[in-house]
Amino acid sequence: MGILKQFAEYLYIKKRDTDEPRTKFTKYMHGMNRISIIMFIIALIIMLFKLLF
Repeated sequence: MGILKQFAEYLYIKKRDTDEPRTKFTKYMHGMNRISIIMFIIALIIMLFKLLF
């Protein structure tokens, strides 16, 4: 599984594999990863905004 495919699944761009087992702990882990990726993207947008304006 590639890293870009995983990012797409975290950000709801691509549907996840239905054959993959989904436990409670992996669900929590993927949720935390999703939150951290979204916060990182927001921070990049803020930094670019401050740099340009």
